[in-house]
Amino acid sequence: MAVDVHIPAMLRAFTSGAGVVAVDGATVESIVADLDERYPGIRERLLDESGLRRYVNVYVNGRDVRFTDGLATPVTDADDITILPAVAEI
Repeated sequence: MAVDVHIPAMLRAFTSGAGVVAVDGATVESIVADLDERYPGIRERLLDESGLRRYVNVYVNGRDVRFTDGLATPVTDADDITILPAVAEI
């Protein structure tokens, strides 16, 4: 199943400038895997050895996956998935 993923501006170099890409997967983890297969190198920007990088937020239908099932959060083709880097202003 294809799912649209909203890509932040700082990661669009990996997606040839595309702000929304269609990828396949049934969980956030499989979405990231397919993203990396289609756009090599993006995985390292999103994940580290413990899971999602601290400064990367992934939302499924507006809910942060850290407060659901993390990378195991299920997705369907009707879901809205957004990758959003945390940005702090000092």
